[in-house]
Amino acid sequence: MRTKAILITLISLFLIGNLSAKSISGTVSDESNSPMPGVSIIIKGSSYGSVTNIEGKYTIEANENDILIFGFIGMIAQEIKVKQQNIINVILKAEKIGLDEVIVQGYSTKQKKEQKINRMYSPLQGRVSGIAIMEECESLEIMDYDSEEDFNTEGYSTIRENGYKSAVKSPLSTFSIDVDAASYSNVRRFLEEGTKPPIDAVRIEEMVNYFNYDYLQPNDEHPFSITNEVAECPWNSENLLLHIGLQGKKIETENLPASNLVFLLDVSGSMDSPNKLPLLKKAFKLLVGQLREDDRVAIVVYAGNSGLVLPSTSGNRKEDILNALNRLNAGGSTAGASGLKQAYKVASENFIDGGNNRIILATDGDFNIGQSSNAEMERLIEKEREKGIFISVLGFGMGNYKDDKMEIIADKGNGNYAYIDNILEAKKVLVNEFGGTLFTIAKDVKIQIEFNPAVVAEYRLVGYENRMLASEDFEDDTKDAGELGSGHSVTALYEIKLMKNKKKQDQELKYQNTSLNATAYSGNELATVKFRYKKPDGQKSLLLEKIITNTRIDKRELSNNFKFSASVAGFGLLLRDSKFKGNCSYEMLINLAQQSKGEDKEGYRSEFIQLMKLANQL
Repeated sequence: MRTKAILITLISLFLIGNLSAKSISGTVSDESNSPMPGVSIIIKGSSYGSVTNIEGKYTIEANENDILIFGFIGMIAQEIKVKQQNIINVILKAEKIGLDEVIVQGYSTKQKKEQKINRMYSPLQGRVSGIAIMEECESLEIMDYDSEEDFNTEGYSTIRENGYKSAVKSPLSTFSIDVDAASYSNVRRFLEEGTKPPIDAVRIEEMVNYFNYDYLQPNDEHPFSITNEVAECPWNSENLLLHIGLQGKKIETENLPASNLVFLLDVSGSMDSPNKLPLLKKAFKLLVGQLREDDRVAIVVYAGNSGLVLPSTSGNRKEDILNALNRLNAGGSTAGASGLKQAYKVASENFIDGGNNRIILATDGDFNIGQSSNAEMERLIEKEREKGIFISVLGFGMGNYKDDKMEIIADKGNGNYAYIDNILEAKKVLVNEFGGTLFTIAKDVKIQIEFNPAVVAEYRLVGYENRMLASEDFEDDTKDAGELGSGHSVTALYEIKLMKNKKKQDQELKYQNTSLNATAYSGNELATVKFRYKKPDGQKSLLLEKIITNTRIDKRELSNNFKFSASVAGFGLLLRDSKFKGNCSYEMLINLAQQSKGEDKEGYRSEFIQLMKLANQL
């Protein structure tokens, strides 16, 4: 009975205390009076708290004489006692140590235990300093993130390798070009950590296209040149390897059209680690250095909500742009769809006719609020791209990295996709390849090869599995395909089995027969390659066509382009443990790459050779 009385008294005291609570609201800003999203507000001595939204605003239930603690990474925490006021506005000052120097584990993927504290509190949403606040729940879970156990939730689209196809039954091979290079730098990240990458992270075409090749610049009205070589396949001497190269016309930076850029930056809690937001800020500072007076930049950020951090600003006001970047901090959930919508709105409002209108999305790809499915993202982006606003994607981080989402966004948004694992990669993408990353010279570029069944028995496209098109898509101008940037090159490789008997290539079916004509048997044609592309602002495609002869080049006369691309493709086959790897070995591929390293001004090819040596040790 006594225990029951004590319990009733305690409940009464709690209810009286709760009834005396009042709603406190306000805005948290930094020293420049800019609102700060993601600031945690906690009642001292409790686990109860709130968090500021994208506008720096918050609301919290508190009693008089409670002490509110306002905290944010890299800022000096403030403690304020609740008196009779209902509005408390706070200005936080920066600590002497910079955010880039702080390693925070509160939002890492590491988790060891959960401690449950039973208490009643008002329903809240969001996260406060590592505290997960549940909605409409009677317990508050405090997560301890100090464990060394990793939870890897990275996402990759499944790749089913292209197999051999009969040249009689399926003479046409059709695919979209791909200038993305994200797979190579992502693979490099895994290897440098001492582990082999997941098989589906290895996209061979992206590894091959990471490197520049010594192709000739175009010299006619078309924006790219075409190169081809045929020689013995390095990993299977019984087969041929067909090398096809496209070289986009290089336009000098001063001659590029004016840019209307919108930086769409993920500042959610998942970005709160040194290789994410701090690296992102350093990368974009490099890009800002490339901007001209005619270029314009706006910055949109998203966490639990989205917001405009910097309105469209001239490229010569670099200090204003850099200050806006410096103020960014991570915290909150990830409203990716909301951010995309606002970025498209800002880009549309500042559209430059005849200019480069582009969103640059930088994220780890972890969209978890709003339109988060791949299908919904596709529809959102496809709806906007027809307005002439393209989107490029820069991926950051590890552990919860969503490669599949970012690849879809770039592909459907008429843009390209790169993975930034260090500041040197940022320099490669945003400085060395500035024009190719940002300026499209040809869009919806498709390749279709018709193999001659009198010469070719079977063929296999190496890579491009997620870029394959139906034969009828080649002439369909409504079918989306890849974009080619200024100075970019595209390389494709086919492994070919030759026909041994030219008299038995006709296909006999029950209802129809397919017979080869005189063109197949006469001459020396291996295949005919066709290209379709549109001008950046065009709707109707243009056609190029080139005959590839069955002329095998001697090993001693092969170009560095052929040998180096073959070494990269072979490396991909080994990493995937492909059933088509033939006689591939690290020793053979390293020798091939060393023979074809060439001038290598930036050292990318030398790094690749070292990477193969590292993979061999693993």
